[in-house]
Amino acid sequence: MTGHQQQDYERAGFDGRLTPGTSPALILVDPARAYVDPDCPLYAGAEPAADAMRLLLADARRAGIPVIVTRVLLRADGRDGGLFLRKVPVLGVFAEGSPFGEFIEGLAPAPHELTVTKQCPSAFFDTGLAAHLTANGIDTVLIGGLSTSGCVRATALDAMQYGFVPVVVEEAVGDRDPDIHAANLFDIRHKIGEVWPLGRVQEYLASLG
Repeated sequence: MTGHQQQDYERAGFDGRLTPGTSPALILVDPARAYVDPDCPLYAGAEPAADAMRLLLADARRAGIPVIVTRVLLRADGRDGGLFLRKVPVLGVFAEGSPFGEFIEGLAPAPHELTVTKQCPSAFFDTGLAAHLTANGIDTVLIGGLSTSGCVRATALDAMQYGFVPVVVEEAVGDRDPDIHAANLFDIRHKIGEVWPLGRVQEYLASLG
């Protein structure tokens, strides 16, 4: 986005900052093969974001914070897809048995980590995730995943609305169009939460010890 747009938003009052707490969790939103497999219609060229997600995941595990990985999984007949599937029929690639719904290599949750299965964009919608985070004393969520304009944005928005400070990790999210990606990060930064580069998140995680 341009410097003029930045100045205009800040002049209008969209310049608040949220300070992450001391009890974070990592949420990786839908790190699915669909976004890195050229044979899938949802292919988004998201390989660089997947590489950054692997680094982020390794740092989160090293810091000992909770890790949650989400996936979209629909019945083979699609009857649980609701309006989301009707609006975006290509989401049928996440039907049971589809290889495109598998986790990207190196981004699958470990057995002790939480997998959240969802049928809508937000990781929080109808999943019990908010209650899980609250029960574990979480105050901040670090967010990576796909795609920036869809499920990442929806998850960040709901995190803020549930009272968890959302920090979207800039390199660890991606979208099929760089302009859409940039516009959504700009909007998240000014209206929803924080957008931090990976290096800053790594420093934050290191400071927790």
